[in-house]
Amino acid sequence: MSIPSAFAASLPPDERAAYGRSARGRVSRSGQGRFEAGTDRPDPIEVIERQSATRVLELVPIRYGRMLESPFRFYRGAAAIMAMDLGRLPDTDLTTQLCGDAHLLNFRLLASPERHLVFDINDFDETHPGPFEWDVKRLATSFVIAARANGFSTAEQDDAVRECVRAYRTRMREFAGMGTLDIWYAQDDADHMRELMASSMDKRTRHLTAQATRKARTRTHMQAFAKLTRVTSDGRRIAPDPPLIMPLSDLMTGSGAGEEAKELQTVFEEYAKTLSSERRHLLSHYHLVDLARKVVGVGSVGTRCWIILLLGRDDEDPLLLQAKEAQESVLAAHVGGDPYDNQGRRVVTGQRLIQTTSDIFLGWTHIVSGLDGRGRDFYIRQLRDWKGIARPETWDPDMLRLFGKLCGGSLARAHARSGDPVAIAAYVGGSDRFDRALTEFAQAYADQNDRDFAALGEAVRSGRVTATDM
Repeated sequence: MSIPSAFAASLPPDERAAYGRSARGRVSRSGQGRFEAGTDRPDPIEVIERQSATRVLELVPIRYGRMLESPFRFYRGAAAIMAMDLGRLPDTDLTTQLCGDAHLLNFRLLASPERHLVFDINDFDETHPGPFEWDVKRLATSFVIAARANGFSTAEQDDAVRECVRAYRTRMREFAGMGTLDIWYAQDDADHMRELMASSMDKRTRHLTAQATRKARTRTHMQAFAKLTRVTSDGRRIAPDPPLIMPLSDLMTGSGAGEEAKELQTVFEEYAKTLSSERRHLLSHYHLVDLARKVVGVGSVGTRCWIILLLGRDDEDPLLLQAKEAQESVLAAHVGGDPYDNQGRRVVTGQRLIQTTSDIFLGWTHIVSGLDGRGRDFYIRQLRDWKGIARPETWDPDMLRLFGKLCGGSLARAHARSGDPVAIAAYVGGSDRFDRALTEFAQAYADQNDRDFAALGEAVRSGRVTATDM
């Protein structure tokens, strides 16, 4: 049984380190490299079909269509499959708050409330306490899959993974020697990152990094406002783009639309109660104008997601929020623990715990749908605020290695905030044994991902599931 972080903090560092080293008896560092599916492995298509059964059925074919675009897109939508596979392996029991879906595209440039760009984890739909190595394995495998898509050699794939895992290991060892508040306040400021990585960058890489930073600063809520709304005879409203964006008025008919609007207004008031008092005050200066259902991402397609348009002083003073359905984490069935009373609260709590700076409007709520009468949990945040999204398909091997270094270090910071950095650092050690093992695992699991990707393609061809390009 893992030592709870609060209890671990009361122990001397040498005892915490000894506990971390003892975890090698449960699974050795070299043992982390082993992955074999086994003949008793559950059908991966059944796993994603069970997820789809809880989603908006008419949107499920879009999910499958997006997953079939490439092995990497499949991987993004297959967090539940990997959680199943990880849950069947021996683990360290060195628990931290996991991202739960730590692939490389879930790391990006974000805006802090102080309007600084920081590099951090972005997606927390699957966040849940669990063994630290599960996040590292998912992140490492994503680099192999992305490198294969670019036609990189096996050696180049392995280099990216080793850079990522080495950065995780060495930074965790740095955190092991730091004070608690120093760990909590640590962040990866974009300007500091450029200075830190300058020695690793050639001229082209410096240009790409500067370009990504500039682009992130343009991805503001006003850009989203211009793209997603239009002026109508009733005022500013969300522009429909069916089936990807469906305004509430188009989903409801007759008097039901009015009742749904009243329910959502009440729900919005309940969400506001989860914010701190000064942020509730800020939110009170806006009024609700329109809502629309939006299809988002790959793995999230089919979950309920609403765009919420609010206006302040006038029609040119907007606030765009996103209310996203939070279902049970894909990790929950494999780690045990107490159930959450609200899955939206789970997401928000996990995000606040492992992200250095969270959206000021981040909160949660519960909605009873007027469409089917079922209750569902949601978390709410700003729709877009200075988000820089990685484009690995445009990178060379050097850029992929650099991004691996950033992601590995960022993940270590997240885990150090929520887990015991002394114990984890003692487990991973000072040699490259853990790095080499994770490289071996990433190659093996990327092969498995290819097989599962092919299985989904066969399921579509046979008519078992339906996929739509969109």
